[in-house]
Amino acid sequence: MKITKLSENNIDIAVINSSEILITDVQSALDLIATVNYETDCNRMILNKLAICEDFFSLKTRLAGDILQKFINYKIKLAIVGDFSEYSSNNFKDFMYESNKGKDLFFVTNEQQGIEKLSMS
Repeated sequence: MKITKLSENNIDIAVINSSEILITDVQSALDLIATVNYETDCNRMILNKLAICEDFFSLKTRLAGDILQKFINYKIKLAIVGDFSEYSSNNFKDFMYESNKGKDLFFVTNEQQGIEKLSMS
């Protein structure tokens, strides 16, 4: 895992790059939050969807809700970058739509979109 810290509009953002899956359950999400916070002191993260296990994207597992609740509890804003077109579930599409209207979680297609979303106060 490689963590790069950048600043946009005087807001620090951690960009996490990994060739392996980093989030498989609630504990691994908490570990990632702690590691990134310790190494960068950032409360905003950009993470590629490939670093998140597939169960996260199936809402019936409840994994997404459980994990994202931890990000909210610890006041971490998250942008997940990737191609989400493979997920045909209307529930998941609605979840992404509602998330993108909020201020804490974003599903974006590229890193620049993530930076733009997270750099708004």
